Amino acid sequence: MIFEIGRLCIKTAGRDKDLECIVINILENGYVLIDGNTRRKKVNIKHLKPLNQLVNIKKNASHDEVEKALAQLGIEIIKRGKPRNRSERLKKEKIKKEKLVKEKKIKEEPKEKTKSEEKQEPEETKEEEPKTEKEKITKKKTIKKTTKKKNE
Repeated sequence: MIFEIGRLCIKTAGRDKDLECIVINILENGYVLIDGNTRRKKVNIKHLKPLNQLVNIKKNASHDEVEKALAQLGIEIIKRGKPRNRSERLKKEKIKKEKLVKEKKIKEEPKEKTKSEEKQEPEETKEEEPKTEKEKITKKKTIKKTTKKKNE
């Protein structure tokens, strides 16, 4: 079989394209598990180009062991950023949420008016809607009286 544990390959598809990797486990249905300059991943053998080099490595070897094997072959190891732990991500998400809440509060707060703006705008008095029939009738009477006075 061409693909065996320890076979050096080049990834030919996906975001890890053209990067070196080593087969560290053979899975069913034409899939293998790879690691190296690529992400540790289950890959279809159609997406790999096997090379002639074979590395002595155990099944399911750790990433550190794979890196050492690549270094022995003289292949430059691409260092990836270390993965963040969960608490760091949660803190950053919490900070983002707090900023959004502050921005919303700022947008919702009414802008303070200057004295000149207050003079220009007439004060509007809001009258409460009458709840009972008696209140409605008395309100109608007061409206009629005020309109009569204005007309005179």
